Amino acid sequence: MLIDYHVHAMAHGEYKYSADWLQGYINQARARKISHLGFSEHDWLWSGIDLSAVQELAPKPENADISIRVGIEVDYRPETENEIKALLGQNSLDYVIGSVHHIGEWPFDHADYKDKFLHCDIDEVYQEYYMLVQQAVRSQLFDIVGHLDLVKVWGFRSSKYQDSSRLKALLGEIRKSGMAVEVNTGGLRKPIGEIYPSENILHSLFENNIPITFGSDAHHPNQLGDGLSDACRMAWNVGYRSMAGFSGRRKTWHLMAKSN
Repeated sequence: MLIDYHVHAMAHGEYKYSADWLQGYINQARARKISHLGFSEHDWLWSGIDLSAVQELAPKPENADISIRVGIEVDYRPETENEIKALLGQNSLDYVIGSVHHIGEWPFDHADYKDKFLHCDIDEVYQEYYMLVQQAVRSQLFDIVGHLDLVKVWGFRSSKYQDSSRLKALLGEIRKSGMAVEVNTGGLRKPIGEIYPSENILHSLFENNIPITFGSDAHHPNQLGDGLSDACRMAWNVGYRSMAGFSGRRKTWHLMAKSN
């Protein structure tokens, strides 16, 4: 079985959250043998979502083979914790992905702002990024850590951070929090051309007994499930044999099948 919990049906607002549009994702999930599908729109688009669209589709007999979940991806910024709490308190969700897309006011993963990396100390950028991820974990607002090493997106790498004590401390915080970390294949479509997180970090997650789940970061039905077989193979090779699902913000456990 395959899980895809990082799916943006509205993309960045280009598409309407309608039953017809969502059904296209469900059909694609079936074609790609994804049995657990989660829609997780960006928090900043949430006011434009009518959950009745997905609620209409889930009970249909023709969709009985797909477990449909509703989540959200929250762009974590420390100064917005109260707003995040209010948003999450107003909605009944199956899971919440906490992601860091900003370092201060810098949207570092946005193509229009990537050149700032050329003028920064990359080690310091990595340190600031992982400190924010650590704050997100400590906030206890989220169920899943989104694309853990997103900071590598444009191919700028820290020579120090991969095996640093700071990263090890972060993994310790994640373990204590009970959160899962997603294995996110969206990076395969980016200049870095890699899965988030790297295989080395995934191995450290396994050694720390941190659960994982999976997401393709799809922004269109054609992207749904992209790279998931590779991600599952990588997870299997480091030792994982189970993956986390979610329902009502509680984990469910599912056996992984070996990918050839």
